[in-house]
Parts: sequence; structure tokens; C-alpha cells
Amino acid sequence: MARRRMHLGFDFSYSHMGGRWRMPGSWPGRTFPDITMFEEMARIAERGLLDLLFSGDGTGVPDTWRGTRDAAVEWGINWPRQDIQPIAVAMSRVTRHIGFGLTYSSSFMHPYYTARLMNTLDHVTGGRIAMNLVASTRRSDFANFGHDGLVDHEARYARMEEFVAVCKALWASVEPDAMLWDRATGRVGDPRKVHDVHHEGRFFKVDGPLNTPPSPQGRPVLIQAGGSPRGVRASARVADHVFGADMALDLQVKQRRALDEALRAEGRDPATVGILWQTPMVIAETEREALARRDAMLAAIPDEAVGAYLSYNSGYDFSTLPERFTLHALHAEIIAGQASPVGFIHELAAESGGDREITRRDFFEHGRREATAYDTTIAGSPRQIADRLEEAFEATGERGGFMLGHTVSMPLDLIGIVDLLVPELQRRGRFRTRYDGGTLAEMLVGA
Repeated sequence: MARRRMHLGFDFSYSHMGGRWRMPGSWPGRTFPDITMFEEMARIAERGLLDLLFSGDGTGVPDTWRGTRDAAVEWGINWPRQDIQPIAVAMSRVTRHIGFGLTYSSSFMHPYYTARLMNTLDHVTGGRIAMNLVASTRRSDFANFGHDGLVDHEARYARMEEFVAVCKALWASVEPDAMLWDRATGRVGDPRKVHDVHHEGRFFKVDGPLNTPPSPQGRPVLIQAGGSPRGVRASARVADHVFGADMALDLQVKQRRALDEALRAEGRDPATVGILWQTPMVIAETEREALARRDAMLAAIPDEAVGAYLSYNSGYDFSTLPERFTLHALHAEIIAGQASPVGFIHELAAESGGDREITRRDFFEHGRREATAYDTTIAGSPRQIADRLEEAFEATGERGGFMLGHTVSMPLDLIGIVDLLVPELQRRGRFRTRYDGGTLAEMLVGA
């Protein structure tokens, strides 16, 4: 009996941040945003038959720590960034199969513009686009789009759900066979197969139709990463596949169960929706070499860079922490400030006990390991890494796979994935040996 195969993506969001750009094994003589780096990355990833290259995004500069962006700018914490869509186009021109996952915030974007953009990108890439939707949680992002503060957590997800509903209606407004391009008669399209949308909801008013030809996939693959109870419900309503956080295995199992329950409540089959678990990793010929490379990350950034990273991602200025506190009390403050109720504090409380007092010093020691992804980075030989992935894959129902990334340096670690990990997974029957299917949606069937 054939074994179920994993899907593998590669998350390059942070490959030039947090000190990684200068680690041994990084591109010599080249720095972000040199487009040749991205083109080379795409060629390497496609050589390894990966499903997609993925990038998160953000439009603000981290300024939560001490109320200033200085530390983020000085040490490269979630800064600098560029819009990934033209970079994805460049990568698509040097590849034929691999997909591209682009992140957009439904908190700020308009569905008509976004649906049209994704349709166009799908044509340019030959049906290889996925759209990762986020409900933004960072004040600096909201400030760049005219908001004085964060929007309520529930409202952010309600807007996302309506955003996706409008996008889907727009993508469906031109039927797959609407285009004629009949040279003999001169007819371009069939009017009977182009439809109005006439949407008027809480957040958006859109008439439609979309004024573009239907895309090769019909619509792009939709990915969503909500981990809170409200985020899981949103995933069940809008996502084709889910981007899962790099958390402990028991928490991954718990989220998989919660997602399955939410999918069934929406009348969807849980077997059709995979989770791609974010998996920071370092692979080398030997465990000793891999562990040494992971250890090097602990010295990559100074303390203030750690504070800038943690504060930005939690929406809370950790420079104001008292000398002693409980994680439950801190978590409650973060939620009260309308930031995300999941993340580093939530996971640390689950791991160490939220009612136990913790010192400021101990908190930042944990924080350094979080900021560098040290504790969640698996490091080892090809056999050891494959064992860990198989364990998680089986425990979470063998649906989906992994979003590898947060590596120590590029391109060395991507080459390690392609040349060391992929052959080991293929030997076990856990990964493809060739590309099948012409679009990203077809490649991800069975996730």
C-alpha cells in the first residue's frame, strides 16, 4: 500500500533578517533585495521538487519596543521588506513547476483589487499562485493604513471572511469557458458567462464582475494561518490549506482536532484541508554539525534586537516588564490591548505553567530562543530530521506537510533540504519523485 506523501514548502520570509544574512553559508557578496538571490533560490527549490516558495509580509516597521523603531532598523528585525509579488514573477520566469505563496492582509486590502491582482499573477505564472491571508495584529501596520490603533480581534476575522467571500464571487464572475477569441467572427467573450456580483456587506460594497479572463486554477489556492479559536473558525470557512505555527507536537495535534471540528461544522470534509506546519530546521551530514550551526544563532543578534522582535510580534512593549510577574497576567494584558491571543506568551504559558512567577531575566532568556527560533528549530542528520517529520505527519493525520524555513543561512540550508532531506523522504515513500499536475492546486491535491 502506498504511503501518504508530505507536501513541502519553503518559507524564506526571514532569510535576510535577524542576523541570518551574515551567517556562514549565506550568499557571499550579495544582500537583500538582489533579485539574483531569489532566482537562484527558486531554481534550487524546484530541483528539490518542493511544492511552493512562501513569504510572509508586513507593511510596518517594528516600533513597539521602547516606542521606537531604532532597534529594528539597526539590527534588521522584520525590516527591510519589499512587496513579494514582482519578486515571485521573476522567480516564476526561471522555473516551470514550483508554486509561490504571497501574503496579503485582509485588514487593509480591497477584495476587488486583490482578486484582480491574484488572477493576473496566476496567468503570469501558469497557475502557480497561492494567497496567504492574514488578519493583521500589529499597530505599525494599522498606522500606515489610517488607523489610530488595532481593530477588534473579532472584527478582523469577520472582515477576512467577507473579504474572501467577495474574492471568490469575483473569481467566479467570469466562467471558465467565457473567453472565445474567435478570429472568424471577432467575438472575444460570451456575455452569458460573465456575471454581476452585487455584494453589499458590513465591510465591502462591490458590483463586479471581474474584468479579467478566468485564471488557470479558477482561483488561487487560499492559505490562512489563524491559530486562536476565532482564527481556526476562519480557516475552516475560507482556507484550502492552513499554515500551522511551529509549536509542540501535542499543541499541533490539538489544533488539528480543533480544525477538523470546525471544518465539519462548516460542512467541509477535513480530509481535504491540510495543515502545512511551520518547521524551522537545520540539516547537515551529521547531527554534531547541525547542532553547531543551530547554536550559532544564539549569538546572531543583541538583547535589544530580541526585545524588538518579541514586542512587535506580541503587540506589547516588553521593555516595561516588572522584575517578576506571571505569564497569565501578561497574557491577559496582551489580549486586553487587542493584540493576538496566541503566540509566544500563550505557548510559553502552556509549556511552563502560566500561574508560576517568572523573572524578567528568565523571560528574555526564553525570548532569545524564540526570536532566533532556537527551541523550535529541529537540527540533525537527514535520518533524524525525516524521523521527526514523519512523527508529526502521522500524529496530525497525514494531511498536509511542512513549511520548512527560518534557516540559519541561505542558500546553504536550502541546498541541504534539497540534497539531504528530500532524498531521504523519497526513499521512505514520503515525498514525490517528480512533479505531477500543471497547477499548484493540482499539486496540493491530497494534502
